[in-house]
Amino acid sequence: MRLRPAALTLALVASGTLALAGPAAAEPVACAAPVPSPTQTGYTIADPNCDFGTTTPFAPLTDEKGRAISRVFAGIAGGSAYRIEVPRHWNHELVLFAHGFRGNGTTVWVDNPTLRQFYVAQGFAWAASSYQTNGYDVGHGVTDTHALTGLFRQVTRDHPRRLYMTGLSMGGHITAAEIEHYRGEFAGAMPYCGVLGDTALFDTFLDANATAAALTHTAIRFPATVAEGQAYAPVFDQQVLGLLPQLGTGFLTPNVQLSTVGKQWQAAVEQRTGGTRPGIDSAMAFWNGFGFAPLTNIPFLFGLYPGLSAGTIGIAPGNVTGNVRTVYQLDGDPALSPAERTLNAEVLRVAPTADPSPDLTGIPAVNGDPRIPVLSLHDIGDLFVPFSMEQIYAHEVAARHQSRLFVSRAIRGNAHCGFTQAELQRGFTDLVRWVRTGHRPPGDDILNPRAVARPTFGCRFTDGDHPEFAGPPC
Repeated sequence: MRLRPAALTLALVASGTLALAGPAAAEPVACAAPVPSPTQTGYTIADPNCDFGTTTPFAPLTDEKGRAISRVFAGIAGGSAYRIEVPRHWNHELVLFAHGFRGNGTTVWVDNPTLRQFYVAQGFAWAASSYQTNGYDVGHGVTDTHALTGLFRQVTRDHPRRLYMTGLSMGGHITAAEIEHYRGEFAGAMPYCGVLGDTALFDTFLDANATAAALTHTAIRFPATVAEGQAYAPVFDQQVLGLLPQLGTGFLTPNVQLSTVGKQWQAAVEQRTGGTRPGIDSAMAFWNGFGFAPLTNIPFLFGLYPGLSAGTIGIAPGNVTGNVRTVYQLDGDPALSPAERTLNAEVLRVAPTADPSPDLTGIPAVNGDPRIPVLSLHDIGDLFVPFSMEQIYAHEVAARHQSRLFVSRAIRGNAHCGFTQAELQRGFTDLVRWVRTGHRPPGDDILNPRAVARPTFGCRFTDGDHPEFAGPPC
């Protein structure tokens, strides 16, 4: 059963604005078909009253006796679907949740935060948006998530006294940009598996492909336009299939075995994604064990090659990736070995034509200027949004003399955003305590290469099973 707020329900009218309707009795929810977006031509918005692609209703959480312990609200406003949940015993604090990248489809949908049950049990209200668009559109993610604050006051007729920001993956990028763009509105933030290095994320995709090509003497190209990139895709696909035997065997299966050249490639990827650290063998095997649409017949990291889209990422004009000044290394020693000098001489060099944007257009810059407590978590074997994102943000924060406001926790996992509830709950609990008491919680020394390279790195805050990760025992 769907419980509707006693005072009002919200309905979408043809103009895309909200109309107020009278009270309604609780009734079963029939999932509606997606409706046309009033703000984005060609887009549709999925029914926020049902979980996307299912007939499961968005209903209040209940206790062991089946009694509702929260009130839920859902609707469409300003071209975005939203969900809001308020515990019956609300602490008057609100968490805004930003979801991650959802591809380039034209249907947007809203879902629940990872910590939904924990928030409600601890007395926190939460709100989430679908955003008006898909793709890597951080700008809409920031503004549409911020709009939830007004919607919350409108539909609940209440005002939170404290606001937290959180999000995963691209939602971590949104979180970092949100707290810098809307100064003074948030008390604390928890990005996790987040893109805290803005366009540097896409540089790591370039690095993985360019180093593999150089080490196997494969003459890959970086097309200048999207059309040229699309035309190059089948050629690149065959080039990758040709170089894989030099890197090893067993790709696209759980039994990847790297050759001597493949281990050099792994070393280059390791240094560019966070430095020497435990578990990298299992991380490379994990991420080379499957493909990524549309190039599903080659390993995941090759399907992310920015040259296939001319480095535009689907939202920013121009190429945001580059490696002209990158010095590739095969170990943690900054002195270049003969093999490293050869790699740097032969690798394809690409110059960016666009930078992170200072506003919310294109790929918004993350400046490392939070001014509020930020606690972040990252899997050390994540090669989609790699651990280096944490280090880049930590450097930026330190450059602005705000290191006291950033805590990073390393988790011994390989999956993207593969955290346990215990890890996330501890992180959020410690962030809230930090905000309320001013006592900074512990984290990992992620900018100390010796600390990161220790066999036990990541043990302190890993809490639960990460079966895909294999490293020295804790």
